[in-house]
Amino acid sequence: MLKAGIVGLPNVGKSTLFNAVTRTRKAEAANYPFCTIDPNVGIVMVPDERLAILSKISGSQKLVPTAIEFVDIAGLVAGASEGAGLGNKFLANIRETDAIVQVVRCFENDDIIHELGSVDPIRDIEIINAELILADMSALEKRRSTREKKAKGGDKESKKEVELIDIIMPHLDQGKPALTIDFSEDDLEIVKGFFLLSSKRTIYACNVSEDELAAAVENPDSHPQVAKVRKYAAEHSGAEAVVISARIEEELSDLSHEEAAEFLADMGVKDSGVSSLIRGVYHLLGLRTYLTTGVQETRAWTIIQGDKAPAAAGVIHSDFERGFIAAEIVHYDDLVAAGSKVAAKTAGKVRIEGKEYVVKDGDVIEFRFNV
Repeated sequence: MLKAGIVGLPNVGKSTLFNAVTRTRKAEAANYPFCTIDPNVGIVMVPDERLAILSKISGSQKLVPTAIEFVDIAGLVAGASEGAGLGNKFLANIRETDAIVQVVRCFENDDIIHELGSVDPIRDIEIINAELILADMSALEKRRSTREKKAKGGDKESKKEVELIDIIMPHLDQGKPALTIDFSEDDLEIVKGFFLLSSKRTIYACNVSEDELAAAVENPDSHPQVAKVRKYAAEHSGAEAVVISARIEEELSDLSHEEAAEFLADMGVKDSGVSSLIRGVYHLLGLRTYLTTGVQETRAWTIIQGDKAPAAAGVIHSDFERGFIAAEIVHYDDLVAAGSKVAAKTAGKVRIEGKEYVVKDGDVIEFRFNV
């Protein structure tokens, strides 16, 4: 299962957000730096309103959403790449994740200590990004020293790695993350083996106060700090910024879905910021969802963007992929518009696809196989 790491400076709301996302109280959320040492890990259900609608069409007895893994990583500080604040341990935890959720404090509160004594989200982002880049530069220097010897001995793979390192290092030295380098597909496969922290896709979670949430969700750019983060994220890495209030979300985690929806409605907020964040991370990881539905259950299945039908079938069971014959497919939108599978067939919206079909998000599928 792919995982997203929640990172940021100390006391910006990481552990509170983790508790909200996972609907648990696993992470200690205290008003002092480094209240988290070892990473907390939680499995998170991905909100998908399509399941309930499909279940009504099929009369399903059970709904099964798809899931991703979130990791709450302790706060980083300036100098983390050199070991400050147990930085090497925390950076290693980030290296094991597939994407980053960077929590950025966008609220003022004298009762909650900020590591640097003031609220400045762009400064905070640049500190975190700088530490990731410095850690990458250190790792690449070590890698180059070992690969250069092999390259001089005629090893082609090592020679190629040194060439790529010589491209990456000046880019990093300018304060730019490795993610923003345009590699060819072949080179990108090699670079993936470097496990660079600054090559991980990032989504920014702008943590606002409770009384600012409704206005910031309705118009993010109306909130000065959120507007700065959105502008910075778009210009520096093409990243998304989502508005959340970690404190409110943690309170919502103790309520039923119906109670939470009513609570948000009373605040003038239509959707949970955490729901938007989870969906954003899911897509950031390159994940997509296809659906199956019947009397027993309606279920969401996770695939990687670009997966073909046999690979998608293999997510259910390896036998489905091994004995794949064909896939009967109707897109969710077409099925809902028709009102039933029979009506969708009559309208010509159900089709049979073979091994080369690339599964799309929202496809409702029945697989035909023989083993």
